[in-house]
Amino acid sequence: MNLNQVTIPSLDVEKATEFYKTLGLTLIVEALPRYVRFECPNGDSTFSIHKVDTLPKGDAIVLYFEVQNLKKEVENLKQKGIRFSTKIIEQSWLWNEAHLSDLDGNKIIIFHAGKNRKSPPWRIK
Repeated sequence: MNLNQVTIPSLDVEKATEFYKTLGLTLIVEALPRYVRFECPNGDSTFSIHKVDTLPKGDAIVLYFEVQNLKKEVENLKQKGIRFSTKIIEQSWLWNEAHLSDLDGNKIIIFHAGKNRKSPPWRIK
């Protein structure tokens, strides 16, 4: 089994589309104003956004996007006007990450874990 796609809700798919294009995703399906789908720049996964009238309540969605050079990517995104809610954090689980939210409040973590994402020292054998 392979995770193929994640879909998130948005009140304004057009504005959300521009935000995620700024993050570096490639638009591959455009059915505005109700739906769009992106390819991630690396790997084989896709990401989509669908129109909703009301956003879900609570902390339901957290998106993780891994990059090779976190510091460089964060600086690049800041120059494009993306605002982060944290500086780069060195986590105890051996990931470095920076947090932000999209226009609908969906939480996003840009991170680098390398081999520790799937093979941390405490991985079950």
